[in-house]
Amino acid sequence: MTYLFNNPAKFADELIEGYVAAHRNQIHLVEGGVIRSHKAKPGQAVLVIGGGSGHYPAFGGFVGLGLAHGAAMGNVFAAPSAQQICNVAQAVDAGGGILFCYGNYAGDVLNFNQAQERLCAMGIDVRTVVITDDIASAPLTEKNKRRGIAGTLPVFKAAAVAADAEKSLDEVFRIATDANDRVRTLGVAFSGCTLPGANTPLFEVAAGMMEVGMGIHGEPGLYRINAPTADGLAEMLINQLLADIPPVILNPDAARIGVILNGLGTVKYEELFVVYRQVDRLLSERGLTIVQPVVGELITSFDMAGLSLTLFWMNDELEQAWIAPADTPAFYRSNIAHSNIDTVETNSPRSKSSLEIGSTSSQSAAAIVFLALKAAGKVINEMSGELGRLDTIAGDGDHGIGMQRGITAAVAAAKEARVARTGAGTLLKAAGDAWSDRAGGTSGALWGIILRNLGAALGDEITPDASAVAAGVASALHDVTNLGKAQLGDKTLVDVLHPFSAALTMTASQGLSILDSWNVATDIAHEAAQATKNLRPRIGRARPHAEQSLGTPDPGAISMALIICAIKKILNRF
Repeated sequence: MTYLFNNPAKFADELIEGYVAAHRNQIHLVEGGVIRSHKAKPGQAVLVIGGGSGHYPAFGGFVGLGLAHGAAMGNVFAAPSAQQICNVAQAVDAGGGILFCYGNYAGDVLNFNQAQERLCAMGIDVRTVVITDDIASAPLTEKNKRRGIAGTLPVFKAAAVAADAEKSLDEVFRIATDANDRVRTLGVAFSGCTLPGANTPLFEVAAGMMEVGMGIHGEPGLYRINAPTADGLAEMLINQLLADIPPVILNPDAARIGVILNGLGTVKYEELFVVYRQVDRLLSERGLTIVQPVVGELITSFDMAGLSLTLFWMNDELEQAWIAPADTPAFYRSNIAHSNIDTVETNSPRSKSSLEIGSTSSQSAAAIVFLALKAAGKVINEMSGELGRLDTIAGDGDHGIGMQRGITAAVAAAKEARVARTGAGTLLKAAGDAWSDRAGGTSGALWGIILRNLGAALGDEITPDASAVAAGVASALHDVTNLGKAQLGDKTLVDVLHPFSAALTMTASQGLSILDSWNVATDIAHEAAQATKNLRPRIGRARPHAEQSLGTPDPGAISMALIICAIKKILNRF
């Protein structure tokens, strides 16, 4: 929903005022919209774009050097009036004619056409290109009926570059028309948007579902399906867009394309990059060359959760326009020439340290350690949701995911070590390094320390005994407390690791086997983990929420106890 507004009826006016105030060096306010702060050259053709407010960066965000000369900005989700459009057009008119360029919506068409008639009556030459990139809104045979969405950007840019190159209005019109013929977009939505002052969204999509082809104002899409994974979504979008290749493209397998992955409001950049990873991979696999892709928010719809993918099938002329410099409040392309700058070599894979073959007895121990790590991975995967829930009470909620990443990487590294026939020590060190590397954060670093120290104590030659295991855990405790600064009673994994280590040391000194020693220490670890519910955190992110955490055990303590218990079950099989 929209949280910050005054009078909803004045929302559009106030946002435009604030927008101009934030970018005075690039744009100026005129009645009806915004214009470049720099005048066009006398006799030059100019580009005027526009549409309803509520879609930022579209449309005012695309006014500036290298893009539009002016933008008419209507009320929220409403086309600008003919008068607003005329005001903007007259403010930027340089004597070379005006190109109107906007998305294909009934209100925009009506008002821009009226404005064109008025301006022509004043002796100003005006042409129009209506953008029709949305493949969901009509079949290719009726392309003139399609909506204009994120594919507006490449058309705007092509027209603007041509205008600033002082091409005639006829040429600017031709280039913009060609760009529009070559651009295709498909969007999806997971939820609707809520207008300023409204209590409910304009439309709703059931949880876990996705509407394919929904418009930016809530116009119906093609159908609804279960929401796929990020990779699945990328594949679906690409398959449908590649089924609608512009007829002018004779050899699509060798084409050069511009790509836009556009977030509609709530789907954020991190998610977009996950999707774009697969988009890049799939398009490259098809032989297509991607030229300066754009990933971000270009045409939004308040808080709508959704995204769109645009493919721009370029020729040489349009490619030069696509890569040309631009400097607007919402879109920037550098004019720095890269041809004379040395580039970083990224083709060399990171070298892996060699894995030494361990003794026969240590290899046997390594096999048991590997099974123990797999068992730990299984229980962490099963409990990741609960670990995350515990972490939300006084933390940031990522403990389950972090542990999952770490143990998964550790198991994979341990598997490689087994194939290389390493001893138990090297396997544990490799697993620890992988855990630390992939998990990151505090718990990732600490578990990396624990596994590496245990590996150092077991080595690759001897058959481990209870004393070696106890020594490794004691060493791990020492480094964890020194480096992590947590002490007994701080409500961390140390509250489990400390009594667990003490129990192992005591039982090992009594001559117990690894199995018997571990069994005793496991019960102590479990009790210690549960007892953390009575503690207040004195360190880390949970400390400011100490009172909230009372009555809830520490997630790091719980995950350590779960792993210790999983290892116990493996040891009892031998």
